[in-house]
Amino acid sequence: MASTDETAQVTQDIAPPGTTQPPRPPAEADAGNGARMPRWLPRAMVLALALIACFQLGSWAFHQLTGLLINVLIAFFLALAVEPAVSWMAARGLRRGFATFIVFMGVLIAGAGFVTLMGSMLAGQIVDMVEDFPDYLDKVISWINQTFHTDLSRVEVQDSLVHSDWLQKYVQNSASGVLDVSAQVLGGLFQLLTIMLFSFYFAADGPRLRRALCSVLPPARQAEVLRAWEIAVDKTGGYLYSRGLMALISGIAHYILLQTLDVPYAPVLAVWVGLVSQFIPTIGTYLAGALPMLIAFTVDPWYALWVLIFVVIYQQFENYMLQPKLTAKSVDIHPAVAFGSVIAGTALLGAVGALIAIPAVATLQAFLGAYVKRYDVTDDPRVHGHRRRVGPTLLARVRRALRGPNEPGAAAESETRPKPDGRS
Repeated sequence: MASTDETAQVTQDIAPPGTTQPPRPPAEADAGNGARMPRWLPRAMVLALALIACFQLGSWAFHQLTGLLINVLIAFFLALAVEPAVSWMAARGLRRGFATFIVFMGVLIAGAGFVTLMGSMLAGQIVDMVEDFPDYLDKVISWINQTFHTDLSRVEVQDSLVHSDWLQKYVQNSASGVLDVSAQVLGGLFQLLTIMLFSFYFAADGPRLRRALCSVLPPARQAEVLRAWEIAVDKTGGYLYSRGLMALISGIAHYILLQTLDVPYAPVLAVWVGLVSQFIPTIGTYLAGALPMLIAFTVDPWYALWVLIFVVIYQQFENYMLQPKLTAKSVDIHPAVAFGSVIAGTALLGAVGALIAIPAVATLQAFLGAYVKRYDVTDDPRVHGHRRRVGPTLLARVRRALRGPNEPGAAAESETRPKPDGRS
């Protein structure tokens, strides 16, 4: 038997010219619409593929530019830190670009001097250790011979060390790693140059940058952005200058101690302690005190103990007396919040995040504080850390149970007992 479609096709073929064919049944029309692709589907597929491609391209570009973005972030915070000094010079007649140049030249000279002093100190210590190495080796060998009843000699130990396989492998690996170290040094110098250039432009063109940013915002948003910028400048600059002042005080105090003990390289060690203890959060104090203790130990072991005691005492003095007074107006944040912000910044950006975490959190706290509505605190004793007694105490309940409900003392105690709302 022929199908319905074949019958309709035969009927159409044999129909005479000029004859109108009857419409197709609804079932056939629905079958034709179902077989046709919707017009929006190709466009949706192309749009989805385009969005996926854009996301992949953006993710790739972000990962490739992560280092540059971190450098720009560091440069921005450095520009915020030098903004008060640049603005102070510009207000007194200097051109803003020249004032920025003076500030950055001062920072570069101070940094180069510190690195030079530290390098000379380390080089001198290494030379002294190399010259005194035979004496140290003789003392160690004599101690081993006396303790373990051995018969070692320095010549045998030196020959065994020189001809050992692990030493030769270590020298070969060190020689092959010289190029890697050189590449890292050059990369670090290029990164430092990038940060300095960006921070110079941010500080020199600060007003122009603010105008460009405000030109794309409505007037209400412009006021908020300018206020946030001002708070960031105050907090970052205040944090830097307060830390610099504390570093100066710490360096002078440790210099007096080291000079009194006649420890070599006292000025360089004092500068090291001041800078590292103040600008490396959380563990900076321990890193700063380790090097003076080591140098003092080479002079006299008791000197290392005196340095340790002084570092601990001075740290307590700084934490409870000096730091609250110097940072009360600049970076007034809770120590727990500061510690948590340092941990979070380290987890996100490493050492860079640890350095900029505290001024960033202080800026955010000061900016949000203007939009949080505060109320007067009630005089409830629980606010001041005192427990509020609600209901009778355990002793009063025992007395009432022993007296019974009909005793006159129980009724009097019940009347004088404080009510839950504080009324007698």
